[in-house]
Amino acid sequence: MNRSREPLISLALYHAFKWSVVSPMLHAYFRVRIHGAENVPQSGPLLVISNHASYFDPPIVSNCVLRPVAYMAKEELFHIPVLAQAIKLYGAYPVSRGAADRTAIRSALECINNGWAVGVFLQGTRTPDGRITDPKRGAALLAAKAKAPILPVSLWGTEGILQKGSTMPRAVPITVRIGQVIDAPTSTNKEELQAFTQKCAEVINQMHDLGR
Repeated sequence: MNRSREPLISLALYHAFKWSVVSPMLHAYFRVRIHGAENVPQSGPLLVISNHASYFDPPIVSNCVLRPVAYMAKEELFHIPVLAQAIKLYGAYPVSRGAADRTAIRSALECINNGWAVGVFLQGTRTPDGRITDPKRGAALLAAKAKAPILPVSLWGTEGILQKGSTMPRAVPITVRIGQVIDAPTSTNKEELQAFTQKCAEVINQMHDLGR
């Protein structure tokens, strides 16, 4: 049976980490601007799609959409004591290196059925300037199978947080734009999913092009 919200203990952990660490860093250090927060459904299944340019993107997205967002994580992390329990509570789900797409989709569907919002980077990997140039249709397929609405999010400026060879985040300005919810595709036909995916990429790129 579908749940409408994340588990209470995960919500508590999310808010504790958000208000003690992520939110102060975003607002004081990165001077983040958030547009469109009113577009976020605060309960029910949800697929959050975005561009991707930094390792910092998952906590930034989760903080700015005002609810926990589950992302896939390397399976090896789930064998580390304490860390495994923490990332599970925060919504991460394991994916093996080289695993088939259907394995990741099955894990993400389970998260959605447990009341989580699930995050997917539309291109699947980081891009140097944050724009989406080669979107993958996995997010559209997941939305179709879960019958979950899609929330498009644009991250601007995160590519500048870490310079090559550095471990210290730079205090660069960041802008997050949250678009209108998009209804899930009604078909799993490959051509239709690809066309739907391209439209989602265009929405995110248009928000990204607005800049700061």
